[in-house]
Amino acid sequence: MPPELRYAAEHAKGFMPPVEGLALFRAALRYAGSGPICEIGTYCGKSAIYLGAAARQAGSVVFTVDHHRGSEEIQPGWAHHDPTLMDPRFGKMDSLPAFRAAIAGAGLEDEVIAIVGQSSVVARHWNTPLALLFIDGGHSEAPVTADYEGWAPHVMAGGALVFHDIYPDPADGGQAPYRVYLRALASGGFKEVGAEGSLRILERV
Repeated sequence: MPPELRYAAEHAKGFMPPVEGLALFRAALRYAGSGPICEIGTYCGKSAIYLGAAARQAGSVVFTVDHHRGSEEIQPGWAHHDPTLMDPRFGKMDSLPAFRAAIAGAGLEDEVIAIVGQSSVVARHWNTPLALLFIDGGHSEAPVTADYEGWAPHVMAGGALVFHDIYPDPADGGQAPYRVYLRALASGGFKEVGAEGSLRILERV
């Protein structure tokens, strides 16, 4: 990964450890030559920079889908809340300005395309096959299930489905993404081809 983009990714707001970000970059680079990448859950753009760096090298693009009002775990009163991302005009979270600044600062505006809206709504109107789908949106049962059901069918044959925050031990983190990851494996449509930390890389068979 180019050092300037690695620096930009590591210094953007977000929760992905660098070792997982580099694994995501390598996975995206492996698959992006076959088509576009789609990320569900953008926040402030950290993982989008890793994906965008791979897209640039592969001649692809990243569509990143988020309503930018924040998932449940970053709302006021929760452990991961960042008060600097509050929009006082509406009393809601708004990570879109931070995302735009991060992507512009990384020079990836041509590779990373923001889609601002509810993932489930966008999924209903999506028709383009995806070389890689990265699911990292809401982490409770309903949103992660909806992201999987709405977007996984668009992963092309031989393409990748990547999950973040997969914790087999409940002591390490929430279990909803883990349950949906197990569901994807049990479907018979995907096989695991890589793992790094809480990142799991599956390939459509």
